Amino acid sequence: MSRVDLKVVLLGKEYGGKTSLVERYLYDRFKGNAPYQNTIGAAFGAKKIYIDNRQITMGVWDTAGSERYEAMSRIYYRGAKAAIVCYDLTEDSSFERAKFWVNELKKYEENCKIYLCGTKKDLVQEDRQMRKVDYHITTDYADEMGAELYETSSKTGECVEKTEELTLDSPVKKYSFCCSR
Repeated sequence: MSRVDLKVVLLGKEYGGKTSLVERYLYDRFKGNAPYQNTIGAAFGAKKIYIDNRQITMGVWDTAGSERYEAMSRIYYRGAKAAIVCYDLTEDSSFERAKFWVNELKKYEENCKIYLCGTKKDLVQEDRQMRKVDYHITTDYADEMGAELYETSSKTGECVEKTEELTLDSPVKKYSFCCSR
């Protein structure tokens, strides 16, 4: 795949579930038993998808969540048509970090469609006390920022759809691989 027609970037705090989300979407797998490996810089994956009976190549950049790679992440979201800003539903500081990335995108990539994606939904479904990020706070924030909000589980595959959801309210037909609330 030499050309990318649609650039999507994942941003968020380390351990926030970005790589697992990409792995589930692109390869339909979850590496739950594998030891954690930090993403260094960014990882890239691509997938051919169809929009209006036209095949396009979607490039997905999975950025490093560590703050030491913050400046490098800006390189990867430049020119992105969609950004999936991930936060871990079981860690409130990850939502605070997600707000940082939303502000960065608003400042530097104003035409980029923002999706807020709460990850590790399976953990909070198993034990409601594990939820540290209040759903009502995230919905209010998403509304305020003009972002779409989703909660996913890469482990179970919930809300990580195999078919692409198009939003037609955009001149570039933006794309999301999460499902609705």
